[in-house]
Amino acid sequence: MPYRAPLADFRFLLGIVGFSQVAATERFSDATNDTVEAILVEAGKLSENTLAALNRNGDKHPARLENGVVRTSLGFADGYRAIADGGWIGMAASPAFGGMGLPMTVATCVNDMMGSACLALQLNPLMTQGQIEALEHHASDALKALYIPKLVSGEWCGTMNLTEPQAGSDVGALRSKAEPLGDGSYAITGQKIFITWADNDFSANVCHLVLARLPDGGDGTKGISLFMVPKIIPDADGNLGARNSLKVVSLEHKLGLHGSPTAVMQYDGAKGWLIGEPHKGMAAMFTMMNNARLGVGMQGVAVAEAAFQQALAYASDRKQGKTPFGNGAIIDHADVRRMLAQMKAEVFSARAIGLACAVAIDMARATGSPEWQARAALLTPIAKAYGTDIGNEVAQLGVQVHGGMGYIEETGAAQFARDARVTAIYEGTNGIQAMDLVARKMMDNGDAAYRLIDEVQAEAELARTGQPDLATAVWTAAEALREATEALVAMALNDRFAGAVPYLRAFARVLGGHFHLKAAVSDADRVALAQFAIKRLLPEHSGLLAQVREGAAGVYAVTPEVLSA
Repeated sequence: MPYRAPLADFRFLLGIVGFSQVAATERFSDATNDTVEAILVEAGKLSENTLAALNRNGDKHPARLENGVVRTSLGFADGYRAIADGGWIGMAASPAFGGMGLPMTVATCVNDMMGSACLALQLNPLMTQGQIEALEHHASDALKALYIPKLVSGEWCGTMNLTEPQAGSDVGALRSKAEPLGDGSYAITGQKIFITWADNDFSANVCHLVLARLPDGGDGTKGISLFMVPKIIPDADGNLGARNSLKVVSLEHKLGLHGSPTAVMQYDGAKGWLIGEPHKGMAAMFTMMNNARLGVGMQGVAVAEAAFQQALAYASDRKQGKTPFGNGAIIDHADVRRMLAQMKAEVFSARAIGLACAVAIDMARATGSPEWQARAALLTPIAKAYGTDIGNEVAQLGVQVHGGMGYIEETGAAQFARDARVTAIYEGTNGIQAMDLVARKMMDNGDAAYRLIDEVQAEAELARTGQPDLATAVWTAAEALREATEALVAMALNDRFAGAVPYLRAFARVLGGHFHLKAAVSDADRVALAQFAIKRLLPEHSGLLAQVREGAAGVYAVTPEVLSA
């Protein structure tokens, strides 16, 4: 089924999440309604007419490694060039380096559409966008001038190299070394795994951000530094010279995203340049990772959107059995209608949370406000984890709507499920996102969370006139979240961790109900979906928050002996 960019949803949601605040700032004053509309329309055309046609081909004809060279899926080079030539890679980058300087919120909408159309290819510019941001914040002026314009134009691509065979989530266990060469550069030696788009056959250079340890770097994450290590070494003017001492060892054989090459990388004294301060590499890398976490959360939403569109089309045409009304298409069976409604409601909730996170990021950048910074930090793990969980759940529902045909690869429904699966793992597993939420993001004793809960309840009070039942349900759920947050903050850290995943999901459920309520108040056509979300999905918060209060004792009571019995 052809993908159709959900432009009406983006227009509506930009109003719901308060994008007008962003456009009213001096920094983003150029993001007028007309400008944003033109950008969304053009990105929608690119996604529908060019990128969507590549999705199945990338799955059926994966990237491959031939004699040390990565050969990408047929058509991907043309698709990438269309993205680069349109200026889409540098949407949020500084105009000083050739970027558009657009708000992250607008870039997030565009990446959502491109991810729905062809996630395997969209991963490439997403990595580059994150690298651009890391360089803007942490690189020297000379490195910025050399690398960022090439990355913005798409002439060069960017990656990030964190993981090693013995150092996954525990990044501090890495063994890669960086030796000073005496000329301001360093020799980087080590092996990295799970490197997304580590190489390609359509860009002139691939620029790797690599974590490694200097000779005087201490143990753990505090002793790690970050380096720019290009595939081909440029001179000061950006002209490419000698090939660096690095190579793609192998490509992983993955469950999904076959068109996106994921590599094992070997660095053998490769020449690199320090990004940021010595031993402060994790701070610099986290700039890129936080960018990517929102991006990955929206990739989950993107897959969910595509899976929903295909399931809706199939259910509208497929006739099977006797339905209580309609023409006999399975969309008129109660359970199929329930699944489709859940898919659409979840996509709306997850997209709204992601765009609200993007608005907070933009407002923090535009105003420097500590409260907006705290809001962005709080919403990032929720947007990443909930967005990718929903990507997986909605893709699985899409398979179920198709019935037996969903299990057949030719329909394409299974590809969405396979492609979405890794999003809940990379850029920090969703369990790690939840632990971040209940630990680091609660170091303010829950102040940022309480401010957000206050807003949800204030909006619910305003909605009581038009939607009293829905408003009461959202207000009550928000109060339960407040009380659970108070209990959480008082807990020992490991007790928090035991309930972290249900707490994050409950928070997302309340936020989803909040945005659906705002939608119902704003548009009568959205009341039915809001009723479905608030009456059928929001009540899950109660059971989730009950788990939060249980702490860790019950988890550890299930000993290895119990598990092995």
